[in-house]
Amino acid sequence: MSEDLEGVYSAVATPFTQDQHLDEAGLRRLVDRTIESGIHGLVPLGSTGEFFALSRGERECALEVVLEQTAGRVPVVPHTGATSTAEAIALSQHAEKAGATALMLVAPYYEPFSIEEVKSYYKDVAGSVSIPVMAYNLPAATGVNLTPQILGELIDEVPNVRYVKDTSGDFTAAAQLIHEFGDRVSVFVGWDTLFYAALLEGAAGSVIGAANVVPRQLIAVYDAIQASDLALARKLWATLFPVMSTLVSGGYTAAVKAGMELVGHPAGPQRAPGAALTGPRLRELEKALAAL
Repeated sequence: MSEDLEGVYSAVATPFTQDQHLDEAGLRRLVDRTIESGIHGLVPLGSTGEFFALSRGERECALEVVLEQTAGRVPVVPHTGATSTAEAIALSQHAEKAGATALMLVAPYYEPFSIEEVKSYYKDVAGSVSIPVMAYNLPAATGVNLTPQILGELIDEVPNVRYVKDTSGDFTAAAQLIHEFGDRVSVFVGWDTLFYAALLEGAAGSVIGAANVVPRQLIAVYDAIQASDLALARKLWATLFPVMSTLVSGGYTAAVKAGMELVGHPAGPQRAPGAALTGPRLRELEKALAAL
Protein backbone atom coordinates (compact mmCIF):
# COMPACT_ATOMS: atom_id res chain seq x y z
CA MET A 1 0.00 0.00 0.00
CA SER A 2 0.97 3.61 -0.41
CA GLU A 3 0.79 5.86 2.64
CA ASP A 4 -2.14 4.62 4.70
CA LEU A 5 -4.67 6.44 6.84
CA GLU A 6 -4.32 5.68 10.54
CA GLY A 7 -5.11 7.14 13.93
CA VAL A 8 -8.13 8.82 15.47
CA TYR A 9 -10.59 10.21 12.92
CA SER A 10 -13.50 12.35 14.05
CA ALA A 11 -16.94 11.37 12.77
CA VAL A 12 -17.79 15.05 12.43
CA ALA A 13 -21.16 16.23 13.74
CA THR A 14 -23.15 18.58 11.53
CA PRO A 15 -23.99 21.81 13.38
CA PHE A 16 -27.46 23.25 12.84
CA THR A 17 -28.97 26.58 13.77
CA GLN A 18 -31.92 26.58 16.15
CA ASP A 19 -34.25 26.68 13.14
CA GLN A 20 -32.43 23.60 11.81
CA HIS A 21 -30.55 25.12 8.92
CA LEU A 22 -26.96 24.10 8.21
CA ASP A 23 -24.70 26.21 10.45
CA GLU A 24 -21.71 26.89 8.21
CA ALA A 25 -19.93 29.09 10.74
CA GLY A 26 -20.43 26.47 13.43
CA LEU A 27 -19.06 23.78 11.14
CA ARG A 28 -15.95 25.85 10.47
CA ARG A 29 -15.40 26.33 14.20
CA LEU A 30 -15.83 22.61 14.81
CA VAL A 31 -13.31 21.74 12.10
CA ASP A 32 -10.73 24.12 13.59
CA ARG A 33 -11.29 22.97 17.17
CA THR A 34 -11.05 19.30 16.21
CA ILE A 35 -7.89 19.72 14.15
CA GLU A 36 -6.28 21.85 16.86
CA SER A 37 -6.91 19.03 19.35
CA GLY A 38 -4.45 16.86 17.40
CA ILE A 39 -6.95 14.71 15.53
CA HIS A 40 -5.52 12.65 12.67
CA GLY A 41 -8.39 13.10 10.21
CA LEU A 42 -12.01 14.09 9.64
CA VAL A 43 -14.95 11.98 8.46
CA PRO A 44 -17.84 14.36 7.81
CA LEU A 45 -21.40 13.46 6.79
CA GLY A 46 -21.52 10.01 8.33
CA SER A 47 -24.04 8.75 10.83
CA THR A 48 -22.94 11.22 13.52
CA GLY A 49 -23.09 13.90 10.82
CA GLU A 50 -26.80 13.13 10.22
CA PHE A 51 -26.30 12.57 6.50
CA PHE A 52 -29.68 10.83 6.40
CA ALA A 53 -31.40 14.11 7.30
CA LEU A 54 -29.57 16.19 4.68
CA SER A 55 -30.40 16.80 1.05
CA ARG A 56 -27.78 15.97 -1.56
CA GLY A 57 -27.13 19.68 -2.02
CA GLU A 58 -26.58 20.13 1.72
CA ARG A 59 -24.20 17.16 1.83
CA GLU A 60 -22.15 18.62 -1.00
CA CYS A 61 -22.16 22.10 0.53
CA ALA A 62 -21.12 20.83 3.98
CA LEU A 63 -18.27 18.82 2.47
CA GLU A 64 -17.00 21.83 0.55
CA VAL A 65 -17.03 23.85 3.79
CA VAL A 66 -15.09 21.14 5.65
CA LEU A 67 -12.51 20.80 2.89
CA GLU A 68 -12.05 24.56 2.58
CA GLN A 69 -11.67 25.02 6.34
CA THR A 70 -9.37 22.03 6.71
CA ALA A 71 -7.10 23.42 3.99
CA GLY A 72 -5.08 20.23 3.75
CA ARG A 73 -4.13 20.09 7.44
CA VAL A 74 -5.48 16.56 7.89
CA PRO A 75 -7.08 13.98 5.57
CA VAL A 76 -10.82 14.37 4.93
CA VAL A 77 -12.78 11.18 4.27
CA PRO A 78 -16.46 12.06 3.70
CA HIS A 79 -19.23 9.51 3.82
CA THR A 80 -20.92 9.30 0.40
CA GLY A 81 -23.21 6.30 0.79
CA ALA A 82 -26.82 6.42 -0.36
CA THR A 83 -29.82 4.21 -0.99
CA SER A 84 -29.17 4.15 -4.73
CA THR A 85 -26.00 3.47 -6.67
CA ALA A 86 -26.56 6.54 -8.85
CA GLU A 87 -26.83 8.87 -5.85
CA ALA A 88 -23.76 7.36 -4.20
CA ILE A 89 -21.76 7.71 -7.42
CA ALA A 90 -22.77 11.37 -7.79
CA LEU A 91 -21.80 12.15 -4.20
CA SER A 92 -18.55 10.21 -4.51
CA GLN A 93 -17.50 11.89 -7.74
CA HIS A 94 -18.31 15.30 -6.27
CA ALA A 95 -16.19 14.46 -3.20
CA GLU A 96 -13.24 13.35 -5.30
CA LYS A 97 -13.44 16.49 -7.44
CA ALA A 98 -13.71 18.67 -4.34
CA GLY A 99 -10.48 17.23 -2.93
CA ALA A 100 -11.41 14.41 -0.54
CA THR A 101 -8.55 12.10 0.46
CA ALA A 102 -10.73 8.99 0.43
CA LEU A 103 -14.42 8.07 0.78
CA MET A 104 -16.40 6.18 3.38
CA LEU A 105 -19.28 4.19 1.94
CA VAL A 106 -22.03 2.52 3.95
CA ALA A 107 -24.00 -0.35 2.43
CA PRO A 108 -27.36 0.62 0.88
CA TYR A 109 -30.05 0.63 3.55
CA TYR A 110 -33.81 0.25 4.10
CA GLU A 111 -34.37 -2.32 1.33
CA PRO A 112 -33.03 -5.76 2.32
CA PHE A 113 -30.65 -6.19 -0.60
CA SER A 114 -28.84 -9.46 -1.14
CA ILE A 115 -25.10 -9.73 -0.51
CA GLU A 116 -24.50 -9.89 -4.26
CA GLU A 117 -26.49 -6.68 -4.74
CA VAL A 118 -24.51 -4.98 -1.97
CA LYS A 119 -21.22 -6.11 -3.49
CA SER A 120 -22.32 -4.78 -6.90
CA TYR A 121 -23.09 -1.43 -5.28
CA TYR A 122 -19.58 -1.26 -3.83
CA LYS A 123 -17.99 -2.29 -7.13
CA ASP A 124 -19.94 0.30 -9.09
CA VAL A 125 -19.46 3.20 -6.67
CA ALA A 126 -15.80 2.49 -5.86
CA GLY A 127 -15.16 1.97 -9.57
CA SER A 128 -16.50 5.43 -10.36
CA VAL A 129 -13.64 7.17 -8.50
CA SER A 130 -9.87 6.82 -8.33
CA ILE A 131 -9.39 7.57 -4.62
CA PRO A 132 -9.47 4.91 -1.87
CA VAL A 133 -12.73 3.73 -0.31
CA MET A 134 -13.53 2.77 3.28
CA ALA A 135 -16.31 0.18 3.48
CA TYR A 136 -18.56 1.08 6.41
CA ASN A 137 -20.22 -1.82 8.20
CA LEU A 138 -23.20 -0.64 10.27
CA PRO A 139 -25.63 -3.57 10.37
CA ALA A 140 -27.93 -2.03 12.99
CA ALA A 141 -28.83 0.72 10.52
CA THR A 142 -28.44 -0.98 7.13
CA GLY A 143 -29.85 -4.43 7.86
CA VAL A 144 -26.84 -6.09 6.21
CA ASN A 145 -23.79 -7.32 8.11
CA LEU A 146 -20.57 -7.13 6.11
CA THR A 147 -18.92 -10.09 7.80
CA PRO A 148 -15.15 -10.60 7.61
CA GLN A 149 -15.71 -13.20 4.88
CA ILE A 150 -17.82 -10.80 2.78
CA LEU A 151 -15.38 -7.96 3.32
CA GLY A 152 -12.50 -10.24 2.38
CA GLU A 153 -14.22 -11.00 -0.92
CA LEU A 154 -14.92 -7.30 -1.46
CA ILE A 155 -11.28 -6.39 -0.83
CA ASP A 156 -10.22 -8.96 -3.42
CA GLU A 157 -12.75 -7.82 -6.02
CA VAL A 158 -12.56 -4.03 -5.61
CA PRO A 159 -8.95 -2.80 -5.57
CA ASN A 160 -9.57 0.65 -4.10
CA VAL A 161 -11.47 -0.67 -1.06
CA ARG A 162 -8.45 -0.10 1.15
CA TYR A 163 -10.14 0.56 4.51
CA VAL A 164 -12.93 -0.87 6.63
CA LYS A 165 -14.87 0.85 9.40
CA ASP A 166 -16.52 -1.81 11.52
CA THR A 167 -19.36 -0.55 13.70
CA SER A 168 -20.99 -3.90 14.26
CA GLY A 169 -20.04 -3.90 17.94
CA ASP A 170 -18.81 -7.46 17.40
CA PHE A 171 -15.24 -7.51 18.66
CA THR A 172 -14.67 -11.05 17.40
CA ALA A 173 -15.43 -9.86 13.87
CA ALA A 174 -13.20 -6.81 14.29
CA ALA A 175 -10.31 -8.96 15.52
CA GLN A 176 -10.80 -11.37 12.64
CA LEU A 177 -10.63 -8.48 10.18
CA ILE A 178 -7.46 -7.17 11.79
CA HIS A 179 -5.66 -10.52 11.89
CA GLU A 180 -6.86 -12.14 8.68
CA PHE A 181 -7.08 -9.14 6.36
CA GLY A 182 -4.85 -6.53 8.00
CA ASP A 183 -2.17 -7.01 5.37
CA ARG A 184 -4.59 -5.89 2.65
CA VAL A 185 -6.93 -3.46 4.37
CA SER A 186 -6.61 -1.01 7.26
CA VAL A 187 -9.26 -1.66 9.90
CA PHE A 188 -10.93 1.16 11.82
CA VAL A 189 -13.31 0.25 14.64
CA GLY A 190 -16.18 2.65 15.17
CA TRP A 191 -17.79 1.32 18.35
CA ASP A 192 -16.86 3.75 21.13
CA THR A 193 -16.49 1.27 23.98
CA LEU A 194 -14.15 -0.88 21.85
CA PHE A 195 -11.76 1.99 21.08
CA TYR A 196 -9.03 0.90 23.51
CA ALA A 197 -9.32 -2.83 22.89
CA ALA A 198 -9.31 -2.43 19.11
CA LEU A 199 -6.11 -0.37 19.18
CA LEU A 200 -4.44 -2.96 21.39
CA GLU A 201 -5.56 -5.66 18.97
CA GLY A 202 -3.85 -3.84 16.10
CA ALA A 203 -6.56 -1.70 14.48
CA ALA A 204 -5.22 1.10 12.29
CA GLY A 205 -7.41 3.51 14.22
CA SER A 206 -10.95 4.57 14.89
CA VAL A 207 -13.62 6.70 13.24
CA ILE A 208 -15.44 7.93 16.31
CA GLY A 209 -18.14 10.48 17.05
CA ALA A 210 -16.86 10.99 20.59
CA ALA A 211 -14.03 13.01 19.04
CA ASN A 212 -16.52 15.90 18.76
CA VAL A 213 -16.69 15.91 22.55
CA VAL A 214 -13.40 14.58 23.98
CA PRO A 215 -10.85 14.68 21.15
CA ARG A 216 -7.78 15.36 23.28
CA GLN A 217 -8.57 12.50 25.65
CA LEU A 218 -8.96 10.04 22.76
CA ILE A 219 -5.68 11.21 21.22
CA ALA A 220 -3.96 10.79 24.59
CA VAL A 221 -5.08 7.14 24.79
CA TYR A 222 -3.99 6.52 21.21
CA ASP A 223 -0.60 8.15 21.76
CA ALA A 224 0.03 6.15 24.93
CA ILE A 225 -0.71 2.89 23.11
CA GLN A 226 1.53 3.86 20.20
CA ALA A 227 4.31 4.59 22.71
CA SER A 228 3.72 1.17 24.33
CA ASP A 229 2.94 2.90 27.63
CA LEU A 230 0.08 0.56 28.40
CA ALA A 231 -0.13 1.52 32.07
CA LEU A 232 -0.80 5.13 31.11
CA ALA A 233 -3.18 4.09 28.32
CA ARG A 234 -5.18 1.93 30.71
CA LYS A 235 -5.33 4.72 33.29
CA LEU A 236 -6.52 7.25 30.72
CA TRP A 237 -9.06 4.83 29.29
CA ALA A 238 -10.49 4.06 32.72
CA THR A 239 -11.42 7.71 33.14
CA LEU A 240 -12.80 7.97 29.61
CA PHE A 241 -14.81 4.74 29.49
CA PRO A 242 -17.88 6.07 31.38
CA VAL A 243 -18.28 8.74 28.70
CA MET A 244 -17.98 6.15 25.91
CA SER A 245 -20.45 3.86 27.64
CA THR A 246 -23.02 6.61 28.05
CA LEU A 247 -22.69 7.75 24.44
CA VAL A 248 -23.55 4.28 23.09
CA SER A 249 -26.33 3.56 25.61
CA GLY A 250 -29.08 5.01 23.37
CA GLY A 251 -29.53 7.46 20.52
CA TYR A 252 -25.95 8.29 19.61
CA THR A 253 -26.19 11.61 17.78
CA ALA A 254 -28.35 13.10 20.53
CA ALA A 255 -25.71 12.12 23.08
CA VAL A 256 -22.84 13.54 21.01
CA LYS A 257 -24.63 16.86 20.57
CA ALA A 258 -25.50 16.95 24.27
CA GLY A 259 -21.85 16.26 25.08
CA MET A 260 -20.73 19.09 22.83
CA GLU A 261 -23.11 21.42 24.63
CA LEU A 262 -21.81 20.26 28.03
CA VAL A 263 -18.16 20.89 27.13
CA GLY A 264 -18.95 24.38 25.87
CA HIS A 265 -18.91 23.77 22.12
CA PRO A 266 -22.57 23.47 21.11
CA ALA A 267 -23.57 22.32 17.63
CA GLY A 268 -27.27 23.06 17.84
CA PRO A 269 -30.09 20.53 17.77
CA GLN A 270 -30.47 17.34 15.84
CA ARG A 271 -32.54 17.83 12.73
CA ALA A 272 -36.15 16.77 13.34
CA PRO A 273 -37.45 14.27 14.19
CA GLY A 274 -34.31 13.83 16.30
CA ALA A 275 -34.82 15.23 19.79
CA ALA A 276 -32.45 16.57 22.43
CA LEU A 277 -31.04 14.30 25.11
CA THR A 278 -32.88 14.68 28.42
CA GLY A 279 -33.48 12.93 31.71
CA PRO A 280 -31.26 10.38 33.47
CA ARG A 281 -29.02 9.77 30.46
CA LEU A 282 -28.20 13.47 30.15
CA ARG A 283 -27.36 13.60 33.85
CA GLU A 284 -25.20 10.50 33.49
CA LEU A 285 -23.29 12.06 30.60
CA GLU A 286 -22.84 15.31 32.53
CA LYS A 287 -21.44 13.36 35.49
CA ALA A 288 -19.06 11.34 33.31
CA LEU A 289 -17.71 14.44 31.55
CA ALA A 290 -17.32 16.33 34.82
CA ALA A 291 -15.18 13.48 36.16
CA LEU A 292 -12.60 13.76 33.36
